[in-house]
Amino acid sequence: MKKIIPFFTIGLLLLSLGIFYWWQNAISPVNPSQKETKSFVIKRGLTVSQIGNKLSDEGLIKSPLAFKIYLQFQGRSDQIKAGEYKLSPSGSMKSIVEKLIKGPDLVWVTFPEGLRREEVALKLVSELEIKDKENFYLQFMQASDGKEGFLFPDTYLFPREVVPEKVVAILYDNFNKKIAPFQEDIKKSNMSLNEIITLASIVERETKTDEERPLVAGILIKRLKAGWPLQVDASVQYAVATQNCKAFSTDCKWWPILSKEDISINSPFNTYKFKGLPPHPIANPGLSSIKAVIYPKESDYWFYLHDKSGKIYFANTTEEHKENIRKYLIE
Repeated sequence: MKKIIPFFTIGLLLLSLGIFYWWQNAISPVNPSQKETKSFVIKRGLTVSQIGNKLSDEGLIKSPLAFKIYLQFQGRSDQIKAGEYKLSPSGSMKSIVEKLIKGPDLVWVTFPEGLRREEVALKLVSELEIKDKENFYLQFMQASDGKEGFLFPDTYLFPREVVPEKVVAILYDNFNKKIAPFQEDIKKSNMSLNEIITLASIVERETKTDEERPLVAGILIKRLKAGWPLQVDASVQYAVATQNCKAFSTDCKWWPILSKEDISINSPFNTYKFKGLPPHPIANPGLSSIKAVIYPKESDYWFYLHDKSGKIYFANTTEEHKENIRKYLIE
């Protein structure tokens, strides 16, 4: 028994020394002499293990396991944000983790389809953690004046200190790239680009699925040709919010539920009161809605509505439409 104890102690000591040296090596720089930084992108939804494996694969750390243990020991496993970082193989595990916790140099920002430019600005000040939110917002509104509808909804990487003018330029350039393949068909449509995007913005706000958009676009184009008022709620919502949300606000209702009084608002965006298209787009449509207007689907329908669950119903006549209202909205 006396001989077993020393052997056990020695074995435990050797194991401890082995773990110690493994740990010291694992958290040391991959290449202390390589000072240049490289781009390291973390996509949304990656786990700590996946981030560790990616760091190892790109030659920035030695051990994904040590990375995971280090973060868990620090209690920071949930503090790494998606985005683009500038990291160097000369950095220790500690320095790399500190940079990841500090936050990315470039931040992912996703703009869903159908946002008006005020909502785009508010999303930026929130996700980029802008300090002077109101000033950034006002600068963005000035830089994007006349570009409602042309700020393409997509996922972008922005520097944390990006200026509003740069954001507008990036979104607008992306818009031009996305519609470039359709330029010839746009010319054949007998509609100007502004008219197409204005109608596409209405289709974006008035529909729920890609499948229904060409059909709704066809109905609205048919109404325009027949000299009917479009009578779409989305444009009235735009008018009401524009009237009610004139100052910088982070909680304004940009797409309010309409009242009977709202339908009579005196605005060129009130498509119940005025025929034709509104003066400009009411939101920034996605490619699906833009294509729906360029390639509309013809039908015998003149009316449509969505029930409370979002399912769409079409009608050929005023009487059928009224019956749909009674069945799917009132009852």
